[in-house]
Amino acid sequence: MVSLHKVFLFILTITICGVLYKYWKMDTDQSILSYIWKISQKKDKADINLSIPTIKPGIIFVETTDKVEPTPLAVCSVESAARLNPDKHIYYFMKGFSGNLTHYPHPEYAGIPLLSSISNVVLLSLNLTELFEDTPLNAWYQKVNPDLERYWIHVLADGCRLALLWKYGGIYLDTDIISMKPLPFANFICTEGGAVFSNGAMGFHYSHHYFTWDCMEDFVAHYVGDIWGQQGPRLVTRVLQRWCKSNNLASLAGKECNGISLWITRRFYPIPYPSWEKYYGPWKKEDIENFFSGTYGAHVWNYMNSMKKRKIIAGSGSLMEYFFQMYCPTTYRNLIQSGNSSESLSRLKSWG
Repeated sequence: MVSLHKVFLFILTITICGVLYKYWKMDTDQSILSYIWKISQKKDKADINLSIPTIKPGIIFVETTDKVEPTPLAVCSVESAARLNPDKHIYYFMKGFSGNLTHYPHPEYAGIPLLSSISNVVLLSLNLTELFEDTPLNAWYQKVNPDLERYWIHVLADGCRLALLWKYGGIYLDTDIISMKPLPFANFICTEGGAVFSNGAMGFHYSHHYFTWDCMEDFVAHYVGDIWGQQGPRLVTRVLQRWCKSNNLASLAGKECNGISLWITRRFYPIPYPSWEKYYGPWKKEDIENFFSGTYGAHVWNYMNSMKKRKIIAGSGSLMEYFFQMYCPTTYRNLIQSGNSSESLSRLKSWG
């Protein structure tokens, strides 16, 4: 009887130990699997993050054509912004850029090697699908037919600057604005004259500013592709009127409205677009210094020059030549004076 009792206890003990071991093993396996899954997730996220550059608020330029050789004016605009704002990143988004600098060697290319040599300039590929994702512009971009758009390149640029400012914050500048002073990082929009406020230069010092979201919603709600400026200055002006609750925006120039500074014309548009050819005429140095004393960056209205194709000529004494010599001397030496000469790249690293 005693032997049977001992046998029963032995069997019961073995059974209980077996059950406990089974549950312990299951729990251990689950913990190991969970640990492996977490490591895998972290690795996947790390791999994804490696392919996406960290973009802090800086100064943004955009090229919405497939061109991968920037014009001398565009290179000057980027260089001047980089020189005057050495503590900020200067981002140049290009739709046709592959993202691989080795694809654009000198001397086949001049602008990209020059810009890539500047320490605070970052060249980036413009992926439109990713840019417009999670914004009001996404549905518009999925439906629009570029072949039927009269001003497609300009309309696309209008949309891109809004999405970039929304996602990253910072300052957007057109590629025909030559910087003349360091830019204060603030929320600002500048009037180009009277009650018309332009989208050629806009600043929002942090991402996800509601004004940019309102602009994207208005872009879609009032989209008319064959009216010049409908998605540009007209849009900004419309949204500002609602933002400031005023139809008399001209009276607000130089003031602040609901957290946005409304800058006066001279900050970026000292010469109005009908007089754009003054940039290509001769000026006296003292006149330049006096006239542009309150200017952060001169918008030279390159679109107005698309028919006449006036160029910056070394030795001409023009205002444009002066700007190039003063604010983008590397561009001036390599793209205006020397063109694409073999000796030009040796100078590119002379400033950092």
